[in-house]
Amino acid sequence: MILLDTSGIVALANGRDPYHARAVAAMERCLAEGEELLIHNYIVGEAVWVLQRRLGNRPALAFLEQVADFEMHWLTPEDHAEAVGLFVQRNRRGLSLVDCASFVVMRRYGITHALAFDADFEREGFALYGG
Repeated sequence: MILLDTSGIVALANGRDPYHARAVAAMERCLAEGEELLIHNYIVGEAVWVLQRRLGNRPALAFLEQVADFEMHWLTPEDHAEAVGLFVQRNRRGLSLVDCASFVVMRRYGITHALAFDADFEREGFALYGG
């Protein structure tokens, strides 16, 4: 199982993104290897906002239609509290609460890789599947 991060989602949707070709290749590899992709509800909200802001409503709506294709984790109050604690503990500009929630979820599921282009995952000890 691999976590699909907002940076991966945006790179897949945007042909002009500098990571687009790598994201497409990673997604193709993921599908060929039969890997399940996991997202969580905070990623959905963030990805829709970023897609809408950068590319418009159509890509944001297209992503929302694809959400059912992924394994979904709904953050619990405990997940949220742990993510907030991690956010406070790391206290690093540029590290988002969504990223901290991803780290919590990845640890909960034993996931080691994220389809992401965000160095914060590596700083936290995870590998980038698309990187």
